[in-house]
Amino acid sequence: MLNRFMQSRLRGLMVLALILIILPAFLGNPFHYELVIQMAIIAATVVGLNLLVGFAGQISLGHAGFFGLGAYFTGIATGTYGWSSVPALVVGAIAVGIIAWVVGRPILRLKGHYLSMATLAVGFIIAIILNNERAITGGPDGMPVPALDLFGWELSTFGQYSLFGLDISGVQAWYILVSVVLLLAVWFAQNLIESPIGRALRSVKGSEVAASVVGVDTAKYKSLVFVISAIYASIMGGLYAHFQGFITPAVASFEFSILFITMVVLGGMGSTLGVILGAVVLKLLPQVLADFQELETVMFGLILMLTMIFMPKGLLPTITAIVSKRMRKKAGGEA
Repeated sequence: MLNRFMQSRLRGLMVLALILIILPAFLGNPFHYELVIQMAIIAATVVGLNLLVGFAGQISLGHAGFFGLGAYFTGIATGTYGWSSVPALVVGAIAVGIIAWVVGRPILRLKGHYLSMATLAVGFIIAIILNNERAITGGPDGMPVPALDLFGWELSTFGQYSLFGLDISGVQAWYILVSVVLLLAVWFAQNLIESPIGRALRSVKGSEVAASVVGVDTAKYKSLVFVISAIYASIMGGLYAHFQGFITPAVASFEFSILFITMVVLGGMGSTLGVILGAVVLKLLPQVLADFQELETVMFGLILMLTMIFMPKGLLPTITAIVSKRMRKKAGGEA
């Protein structure tokens, strides 16, 4: 069974890596690259959120707050205090992790709607702080963020770089970076899922009472996965700030939090690759529906509603189940 899982996990990573390698052949201009880079950053964020929602069964409607904290910590540390980007990202992730631990311990005792409201309140509080602390964050007007300083190599979307003898643009360099980060995010999540921690999380999702009876410290593991998902959000928020070059409190908004949780549900809760598909679909849909003008929002909502009615388990799990069923029928017919 372990060998089958290892093969499956490696197969998923290889498929994702192959897609990321081939994809630039279909990206015709910088706008396409920028769109895909944003997809990758958000996809890595929801991979972390899926650990909390899909595997531990704990809802979070304020996760954009941690994304925003990571973005602002990195922006302030690099822009105001002159830090290098890597230390800013690392220290920001640690700081956000500590905040998540302190906040998570009491609110994760709640269940159902009460937990949803508590996480929603956390997101609102963070957004309000970012809006009001004008002297530090720039308030509603936002603040500029310097280009990413990667071990002395300044990565700007407008730059030109040489990699292994090949001349690449700034957006191409960013694409390579976020592709590697996304693969690492998926690799870590998949390894965590099959570790003792992952098994404890799945037992908590199945039944907290039963998990407690067999000796699982449910409070500890719920807090731990909350922290891990917040660290994911913080790091990706910091990268997002560097890539955009300018941030506003909108990065911590309620709308962003809802977007994250919708990506998890749409792609398939508990499916690491599924939530990536959810992120891609929700980022692409507005572009595809732009021609509908005033009907764009209506069409967007209608597509999501129909998808969840006919694919309640999410896009990837449903598609996988259909393909597997057809393959079994085909194999049975040939036999």
